[in-house]
Amino acid sequence: MRLNKYIAQAGIASRRKADELIACGNVKINGEVVRELGTDVKEGDAVEVNGRRIAVSEKKVYILLNKPVGYVTTSADEKDRATVLDLVADVPERIFPVGRLDYNTSGLLILTNDGDLAYRLTHPKHHIYKTYRVQAAGVLSNERAARLRRGVDIGGFVTSPAKVKVIKQGERSVLAEIQIYEGKNRQVRKMFAAVGNKVTALKRTALGDIRLGRLMEGHYRKLTREEIEYLKSL
Repeated sequence: MRLNKYIAQAGIASRRKADELIACGNVKINGEVVRELGTDVKEGDAVEVNGRRIAVSEKKVYILLNKPVGYVTTSADEKDRATVLDLVADVPERIFPVGRLDYNTSGLLILTNDGDLAYRLTHPKHHIYKTYRVQAAGVLSNERAARLRRGVDIGGFVTSPAKVKVIKQGERSVLAEIQIYEGKNRQVRKMFAAVGNKVTALKRTALGDIRLGRLMEGHYRKLTREEIEYLKSL
């Protein structure tokens, strides 16, 4: 098994993040630092990440979390801020978040120890729509909404066409829904800023057909078998 896949299957990180750990010299096999990304793990090999022995977990876990604002989407934070893993501390398996939600963004986040699924869900070639509920300042005019639908420049990157719906337009603010399949850093906030509307609150409500529903903020649930099969089919 490839080393990055082994690390992912052990519930440490996604394969992409595992490659970063390997390249930075944080991984050892049988006591020796390994930096070659294509290295294979053979039966009986002892693998360590950041000085800790790891092993592939047979039991796969799939969690849907309603992330609150004020948590970072990472396994550990250098500023000692609360992480999303603090919200699932009673899950015995080692799991990691699939993709990211910004510190000030709330909503749907998948956590798992299935590295293959995490890789598929985050790879840019897979056009999996993510739905966000957006509260923004100002008026989202028909012209501005049309620009968002066509794609806007967010600083050296032109976004792909998006699905946009105005839910409620007030005198000074707007509540809207947007669906995108890309995942650039702070993309939704930058898209609305590009057309003149500053985002004041942002929540992810769906990933493909998987919806947050009535799950309370800060709580989580296990994905159903049907939901897991749906995600694997994407």
